[in-house]
Amino acid sequence: MAQADQEDIDPNLPGALRGVGVDEKLGSMLPAEATFLDSEGRQVTIGDFLQNDRPLLINFIYHNCPMICGITLEALGMTLSDMEWTPGTEFDVISVSFGAGETPEMAARAKERMISKLDRKGAADGWHFLVGDSTNIALLTDRVGYSFKWVEQTREYAHPATMVFAGQDGTVTRYLHGLDLPATDVRKALVEASRGEVGTAIDQILMYCFQYDPNSNSYVLHATNLMKLGGLFTLLVIGIGLLVLRRKERDDRTYRIPRPTSA
Repeated sequence: MAQADQEDIDPNLPGALRGVGVDEKLGSMLPAEATFLDSEGRQVTIGDFLQNDRPLLINFIYHNCPMICGITLEALGMTLSDMEWTPGTEFDVISVSFGAGETPEMAARAKERMISKLDRKGAADGWHFLVGDSTNIALLTDRVGYSFKWVEQTREYAHPATMVFAGQDGTVTRYLHGLDLPATDVRKALVEASRGEVGTAIDQILMYCFQYDPNSNSYVLHATNLMKLGGLFTLLVIGIGLLVLRRKERDDRTYRIPRPTSA
């Protein structure tokens, strides 16, 4: 839910949560120039990941988080384990710390833990853990509409749990909110982000039959497209049936033609 919408709907929202949320900016472009350090201490930009020509799944965490970020990473790891696809092959995952001043060593520990649990060959090349300064963090989070807030009373950040999906060109295409997200929805979001360039023919059919419903934060059946597809399938079956009948009729005529007898 967008930050502004939260405050409009619930004016009694606790002060610690005011200004926290996601203002979905579908169609916006990721800031290719935003610069971070990866888990090995190398300087990288968001643009570097766009050169991989794979859709991106971005989630935001901070490593000193006492509770929800660890749960968020564990849930993401379980979702990725349920998928046939592997980070680094069909898509890339970027876990960005919004805690300014956190170190590559923190990112390295988180990456080692999650890659070990995922236990998928090649995943280490496709799941990236980034840390950065406040300027570059704000450049990315502002662009995608992700808002978090430091709460002095609890000495921790208040922040939403959200996945942001972007295409190979950096266009933001979808947001999925929450901790426990079905692998099927994540896969659909990646197919959508890639504009059909990632996935099988079955994925393309599923994307035609399903569309994202913001009210349920999930992909639901699109009745009109399903009916169109059903009609097309019916015509295909009828066409094949007519072809079989015509061929059978031709074969029967050939069989009935009397053969000339020798004098």
